[in-house]
Amino acid sequence: MSVTSATLLERLKDARDAEAWGRLVELYAPLIRGWAERLNVRGADADDLVQEVMAVVVRRFPEFVHPEKPGAFRGWLRAIAANCARTVWKARRVQPAAPGGTDFGSYLARLEDPADDLARAWEREHDLHVTRKLLDRIRGDFEPRTWDLFRRFVLDGLSAEEVAAETGTTPNAVYIAKSRVLARLREEAGGLLG
Repeated sequence: MSVTSATLLERLKDARDAEAWGRLVELYAPLIRGWAERLNVRGADADDLVQEVMAVVVRRFPEFVHPEKPGAFRGWLRAIAANCARTVWKARRVQPAAPGGTDFGSYLARLEDPADDLARAWEREHDLHVTRKLLDRIRGDFEPRTWDLFRRFVLDGLSAEEVAAETGTTPNAVYIAKSRVLARLREEAGGLLG
């Protein structure tokens, strides 16, 4: 069984834990790169921005204290990403284009405001991305049949009755598969989602 994300956040307090830091980069670098590319930051510039964000996370992680409220890590990461983008933009190393043709500085200010629709969109994208990555990570913890019941019910959106009829089982078995996978997902996602 893999190390849970709550443990991951705890392990990140040790800057020498290369496995934990590698996992964090594996989980978050694609999310940050995708965000950069939507700002038309491409290629090596996008790589540089991702690297800068991750370097700040490594450097500042000892200051991060999880207040045990949903979204704390996500919001902290969002603020770092916005600040790094601002730093790179002000140094004119990249010339990003804010979505909708707005001023890039205004775009970043909106991203930093947790009440703004743009910040909420980041949070939804974050949660979707992290959930997908974590589901990929835990899939091997389950028998193929359990995973298929979960996938058809939760991810594909079929009713428990439809999945049961399709797979020759009972709706109760479908609910049990869902419960087992979601419990494992919550364990794996501890502190990263919500």
